[in-house]
Amino acid sequence: MPSQQPLDAPLALYVHWPFCVSKCPYCDFNSHVRDSVDQDRWRAAMLRDLAYEAAALPGRRLGSIFFGGGTPSLMPPETVAAVIAAATNAWVPEPDLEITLEANPSSVEAARFADLASVGVNRVSLGLQALDDAALRFLGRAHGVAEGLGALDTAQRHFGRVSFDLIYARPGQSLAGWEAELSRGLGFGTEHLSLYQLTVEPGTRFATEAAAGRLVLPDGDAAADLYEATRALTGAAGLPAYETSNHARVGAESRHNLTYWRYRDYAGIGPGAHGRRNGLATQRRRKPENWLAAVDRNSHGAELEEPLAAEDRITEALVMGLRLAEGVDLARIASLGGRSIAEIVDEAAIVRLSTQGFVERAGNRLAVLPAGALLLDAILPQVVR
Repeated sequence: MPSQQPLDAPLALYVHWPFCVSKCPYCDFNSHVRDSVDQDRWRAAMLRDLAYEAAALPGRRLGSIFFGGGTPSLMPPETVAAVIAAATNAWVPEPDLEITLEANPSSVEAARFADLASVGVNRVSLGLQALDDAALRFLGRAHGVAEGLGALDTAQRHFGRVSFDLIYARPGQSLAGWEAELSRGLGFGTEHLSLYQLTVEPGTRFATEAAAGRLVLPDGDAAADLYEATRALTGAAGLPAYETSNHARVGAESRHNLTYWRYRDYAGIGPGAHGRRNGLATQRRRKPENWLAAVDRNSHGAELEEPLAAEDRITEALVMGLRLAEGVDLARIASLGGRSIAEIVDEAAIVRLSTQGFVERAGNRLAVLPAGALLLDAILPQVVR
């Protein structure tokens, strides 16, 4: 797996586009349905918000831009182009700058792929979510399998790098059914897959259904079997898990997401976007109209900019980094708070978990092994002081 990046690693930029055609019943992201959007006003506001972050992070190299949402494939290509131009003027772009855009696999949005590629987007993350029409209806998706695969074909013709998402551990899903669905997905030849177990998030329609007993997910043992099958199939296909839910060919990992997991600086603009800037936590106003009003008033949409305590930085870095197959450099993380390794992790717990086959310690490097990946939430409180 790739090694930890040096301390002067390039900056990442996250751009949040909050609008969707409809709200999926499992989604707890900051997404909103609006009858209309003033595109000129939104473009201008995005650029002002970006200029504020650029002034706070001068002289940095830029390694990636990620347009997330919501549904950023609904953004006009000229807005995408304007943000890319502003970002690459504000910072020094890396020669292999990664520019990712999340897209819904509808034929309407796929029709924009050529224009998006022409303005600089070189990687697309496609929300297929399932390869079964009944499952797509259950998940509240507007597309069917045929339309989704048509969009995937279009994406593969226009972008050099393509990833897509699938959601598994759905109600009633059998191990054999998931293995067949995932095998089909692996046959499309993309370099990257994001494979998520369905979870019930507070405040979603699925949470209401689950509370009423109308939605029952696979139990822990069944979910573990599905997870292990996922790792086995992707590994055999040459797309091993490099993070808990993400699988890629060697060298095709999402460089933007690796910035988060390796706990490097990233700027976030747009409604609800978070950032980590030189030890500060930043957060934009969440509701689109409130963010837009804040930009008009202040020339930025920031709601929060506060220093992170040393303990919080250390905990965040461990929580994020231990999701990676490569693990973490404990010496680097300890240095974030001026601590020693013994002050940030419980060495006795690491020895015990190593004996059980859940983690591996090699010098300053600590990694969670595949056997421990499903138990990460239980392992972290034992390891982190």
